[in-house]
Amino acid sequence: MILPIVAYGDPVLRKMGEEISPEYPKIQELIDNMFETMYKSSGVGLAAPQIGKAIRLFLVDTSGFVDEDEEDDEGLKDFVKVFINPEILEEDGEDWTFNEGCLSIPDVREDVIRPEQVKIKYFDRDFKEHVEVYDGLKARVIQHEYDHIEGILFTDYLSPLKKRLLKGRLSNISKGKINVGYKMRFPKK
Repeated sequence: MILPIVAYGDPVLRKMGEEISPEYPKIQELIDNMFETMYKSSGVGLAAPQIGKAIRLFLVDTSGFVDEDEEDDEGLKDFVKVFINPEILEEDGEDWTFNEGCLSIPDVREDVIRPEQVKIKYFDRDFKEHVEVYDGLKARVIQHEYDHIEGILFTDYLSPLKKRLLKGRLSNISKGKINVGYKMRFPKK
């Protein structure tokens, strides 16, 4: 089932996600619905707060970064993962800039600086624990989605000037004055 994406301005996007257990109601169905929603909206990651649930769950599929005939040096085509109750243990490496966007903040893309490597502990969809290190675009997507379960948006990393320049566009998004190709839920007035 395709779920509506929560738009910028909704308070759930600012909440710290709560840990969940294997007994969380219909967790497998929720994960499947999140994947379906992410694919329908052409995303490469989706966090539970973006579908209105303040829980520590996000998923990624970075195949959208790679064209069919393109070399896949980073292994992005097959990087499909579910992260439950993740904890970033370490961020390392050179800081690098990448132009980020967000399904909850449509039509806004800005350069964000993040460390190139991340070490993360998490449970997969079967609640098996992992500790892994990722770098490059994999790390970038993980850091972006992880921020969502911490109540942080990519726009929080922008300079005060950039934030002022985006204020009108962000306000329009929160008021539903935007046309996107996927289902959205806008903050109640």
